[in-house]
Amino acid sequence: MLKEKYILMTEEEITRTLRRLAAEVAEKIDDLENTVIVGIKTRGVPIAERIKEYMKKDHNVEVKSGSIDITFYRDDLSLINESPVVKQTELDFDINDKIIVLCDDVLYTGRTVRAALDELMDFGRPRMVKLLVLVDRGHRELPICADFIGKTVTTTKREVVKVKFDETDGKTEVVMCEKEEE
Repeated sequence: MLKEKYILMTEEEITRTLRRLAAEVAEKIDDLENTVIVGIKTRGVPIAERIKEYMKKDHNVEVKSGSIDITFYRDDLSLINESPVVKQTELDFDINDKIIVLCDDVLYTGRTVRAALDELMDFGRPRMVKLLVLVDRGHRELPICADFIGKTVTTTKREVVKVKFDETDGKTEVVMCEKEEE
């Protein structure tokens, strides 16, 4: 059970942050014609779509976007559910020799990103993969770091950063929560 402690980012702050991240992507990647944006389901997808939208609106750059489901690539699959719900991976383009900007909501242990990289490699061999996260909360268990970070926060192991989007949760915000004692 999680108890909400405080709002870490409002909808306006998320919008500003994602616009800034889109600008960083447009500035730091020199081959945008061969760049695609891929969101990790579930909450990486709205991030990827917004980054794509802001790159078009603010920088006149059109990029393709897609999404991946990492369910079968998780190293904790047997621990989370006997019957996991698998969503569809949607990559309607060739990823070979592309620059992929992989988007996720929260970077924590690094295990989700590792699973996402495994899934991507089953679809081809990208030239490069860059990681974009809305929130980096530390506590890495694998040697993974983000290239584009919206906000870095210091957390304890009992705290949980919960990202919400209208598309998935009916509200857009980032909330700091704490696991309640049992």
